[in-house]
Amino acid sequence: MIWSLIVKATVETGYMVGVALILSALVGIPLGILLVITAPRHIKPLPLLHRVLSVVINVGRSLPFIILLVAIIPFTRWLVGTSIGTAGAIVPLTISAIPFMARVVESALLEIDWGVIEAAQAMGGSTRQIIAKVLIPEAVPGLVLGVTMVAVSLISYSAMAGAVGGGGLGDLAIRYGYQRFRGDIMFWTVLVLVVIVQGLQSFGGWLAAKLNHR
Repeated sequence: MIWSLIVKATVETGYMVGVALILSALVGIPLGILLVITAPRHIKPLPLLHRVLSVVINVGRSLPFIILLVAIIPFTRWLVGTSIGTAGAIVPLTISAIPFMARVVESALLEIDWGVIEAAQAMGGSTRQIIAKVLIPEAVPGLVLGVTMVAVSLISYSAMAGAVGGGGLGDLAIRYGYQRFRGDIMFWTVLVLVVIVQGLQSFGGWLAAKLNHR
């Protein structure tokens, strides 16, 4: 029984984290690119937009996940029809990861040698071409490491979501390990989480090294 519970909870955690990571990337990556290119002295300087985006992202990052989880319960119910279970947890997980993803993208893009960007501008590259053929390709290793960091954070957030019935390994640890005093379940749950995180970190580091052409 214990193994069936752990396998089911692991699948739920993987589903929550995977969906939230994809959705946050779809929003956070373009947001991070926009944040970089609109900065003063970059390829498309729009200082007012840059400041607004920076403030919004900072506000999003400053909200503790457990508070965000509770605060947006009405929105979560409206969007997916429930605020509990894996479906209910995906909404706050995605919203919490978007500003983190945007900052990760910003950090990766700012590490690019400005001389490479200037060379692309000198050859008449448009903003879209510079983004697609210079910024993103040059930042791929950093983006991989950044996305790995976001994935690890989402795993810890998904465990916190278990406190309000979010499903997954966190929910299993609280309902069985803590509330029913099952130390064995708590031990295996923690061990599975550690293995998942270590596996992600190792894979992300390996992939970033493989993609680094510098």
